[in-house]
Amino acid sequence: MEMMQALQEAVAASRVDQERIQIDMVASQARYEELHRDLRNLAWEREVEEQEPATPPRDFPMPFSQAIMVVVIPATFVRLKATFTGIEDPEAHFTTFHTQMMLVGGSNAVRCKLFMSTLVGTGMDWFISLPDGHVTSFTQLSKLFREQYIANRAPPPISYDLFNVKQYQGESLKEFLKRFGAQVVKLNTKDETMMVHAFRKGIVPGPFSESLIRNRPKTFGEIRRRAVAHIVAEGEVNEKRTCVVPLRPRAPGRPQPLRVHEVTTDKRALAKQQPYESRKPQTRGRTRENVPPRHNFVVELKDLIAVPNITERLKIPAKTDKKLGPNKNAWCEFHQAFGHPIRNSLALGHQLDELVRNGFMKDYLVESQGAQNLTTPEEDKGHEMPVDGEIHTILGGFSGGGCTASQRKKYARAVMSVEAQEADQALDFDLVFTKADL
Repeated sequence: MEMMQALQEAVAASRVDQERIQIDMVASQARYEELHRDLRNLAWEREVEEQEPATPPRDFPMPFSQAIMVVVIPATFVRLKATFTGIEDPEAHFTTFHTQMMLVGGSNAVRCKLFMSTLVGTGMDWFISLPDGHVTSFTQLSKLFREQYIANRAPPPISYDLFNVKQYQGESLKEFLKRFGAQVVKLNTKDETMMVHAFRKGIVPGPFSESLIRNRPKTFGEIRRRAVAHIVAEGEVNEKRTCVVPLRPRAPGRPQPLRVHEVTTDKRALAKQQPYESRKPQTRGRTRENVPPRHNFVVELKDLIAVPNITERLKIPAKTDKKLGPNKNAWCEFHQAFGHPIRNSLALGHQLDELVRNGFMKDYLVESQGAQNLTTPEEDKGHEMPVDGEIHTILGGFSGGGCTASQRKKYARAVMSVEAQEADQALDFDLVFTKADL
């Protein structure tokens, strides 16, 4: 037992010695760091003393009194974001400063020092121009500040300025309500009747304006509540107007239309592939191809078409007041119109020829004579179309030689120039004149 007790005492004594040694080591380390820091400060001070200052030192004025200077601003205070350069409204700056100070708090001296930190530019130049120890309270500093920058103050608002707030052309109801509400807050007016009347005067005609006329609100708060539904509807309408409407899909079987360039390109390519063919002249009136053969009937044509059995098989044309041919005095009983005689009617001749070939007209034909061609003198010839007059036209091409300046010049040179023929060049054919040339 005595041995165990002795061992425990020895262990406790060694533990105390270790703790003492540890404390001594920490103290020596701290002393070493302090000496090292002092040496660095001495070296830095020596370097500063060796360097000659660029500008002579000047004494910085301190307008605050000694009572304000001794007050230390706590480290927990956050730097204020408000700044004053000397051109802003002093009342607006004071409003911003007081709002931020309500959050952080502070005594009178702390307010003075924090207000000084918001001054920059000409504002700071004014502050340091004050005499030393002149400012003793924040109330005095506020008074001096307002007197210095009284010219920067905005004119005091008047309640009737609400009537100058008008809704712009194209401005939404939401934007106008926001702008009008900001003016109400700025004026700090309490007259609800005036606010309602000014809002009704400033809003442009529309659905919401008509609702205010039909059901007049009593307070500006009621206008805000009623405007919510109109603002939502206005937003949906604007969204519909700005959305892109998709195009209707084309039917699968419908051919896609060609562009102008593709159409002209295809036409030019087709013209290059096919050889040129001259246009065939179109004939009008009587020709040998379209004149039906003439048949000799036992009765005249005007009496023949009056036979009921024949009339039923003929296609009688519609009656017209126009002249169907050049002969104004000739009357056609088949067409019931002037212009040509009935014997020159092509439509009647073709129908009668078809009836003859079908064997229906054998009882009305003269057996001794066969079919002859329907020929008429030149003065009796005519077409069975309305004739009001003759119009002479020029089809195709340019009378000046072309559509470009170079083509017109080339055409003019070709017209005005005469190729000289060599005198000794003999003709290789004989010239023959007939009586028609006389």
